[in-house]
Amino acid sequence: MLAATPLWKNKARLLLVNGCITLKSYVNVYLGEELASYNFGQSHPFGPARHDAFKDEFYSRGLDTQVELRSPVLGNDDQILLFHSKSYLDRVKSQSVLGQGYLDHGDTPAFKGVYEAASWVVGTVIDAVDRIMNNETRFAFVPIAGLHHARRDSASGFCVFNDCGIAIEYLRQQYKLSKIAYVDIDAHHGDGVYYSFDKDADVIFADIHEDGKYLYPGTGSATELGVEEGKGKKLNIPMPPQADDEMMFIQWQKVEDFLNQFEPEFVILQAGADSIKNDPITHMEYSAKAHAHATKRLCELSKQWGHQRLLVQGGGGYNLENIAQAWTGVVEQLIAAN
Repeated sequence: MLAATPLWKNKARLLLVNGCITLKSYVNVYLGEELASYNFGQSHPFGPARHDAFKDEFYSRGLDTQVELRSPVLGNDDQILLFHSKSYLDRVKSQSVLGQGYLDHGDTPAFKGVYEAASWVVGTVIDAVDRIMNNETRFAFVPIAGLHHARRDSASGFCVFNDCGIAIEYLRQQYKLSKIAYVDIDAHHGDGVYYSFDKDADVIFADIHEDGKYLYPGTGSATELGVEEGKGKKLNIPMPPQADDEMMFIQWQKVEDFLNQFEPEFVILQAGADSIKNDPITHMEYSAKAHAHATKRLCELSKQWGHQRLLVQGGGGYNLENIAQAWTGVVEQLIAAN
């Protein structure tokens, strides 16, 4: 019989040792109806049940006893404007009141309160960044986050505010970090992040995704390596339809080799579950093992790099069982890494 995990490794606490504040908890997980409010209705792929699919499996596995649960935090305009233009923010606010029309060309409908719903995602991600950077936790998971398609001046692909890009800008401006890794295993290319930072040497970008010849947004070819100061700091790995775990693990080693060149100071993982077999809008065939493997390895690498700072965002995924299995597997790896 396995020995029980010591209580001090599970539950949160704040200790003062030699005048220094130590970790309150090694893993923070954010849950709440405010996050769940970011959805586009029952008939839309990004529907309201995604949050609860994860939550139910999370509690079923007893993971709530092994992490610090956090409530969502409302973001503000100053945070949003770190990445987005004022004109776009004003447009979202206006359409949020009316709840009519689309915020892009047909994928991302406005609904009443969309500004507030998207702001909860932003604020929660920023809260997770602060807790990691202030040594209150090592790892954090935000299930409804990773809205990687939104551009600085527009919505795109179910994404209103790009919390990934906002987190990167916040880390650069608030904490003066100069080597931030963004890793993306969602089936869709993280175009909103890539093209917003393709010239930036500060952002180490690695994205494994279904080849854009077969899937939205049609970008992310292997030749897209960054431009100007960002050249050589970006890695795109397009995968063929029906790519499975074996193919992913082979390509994943390229991600590790790439990241090890730079030893980033903070890691963001966008762990979209739409790369798992039987997602209704993609053609990939990973299992939840792929997401667990990526999480485990990034935990280990961040320790080698001397900081253990990892923020995981749920990202996409439109098969509820896949969401439940992949994201709870991610959390289990965060717990096991301690």
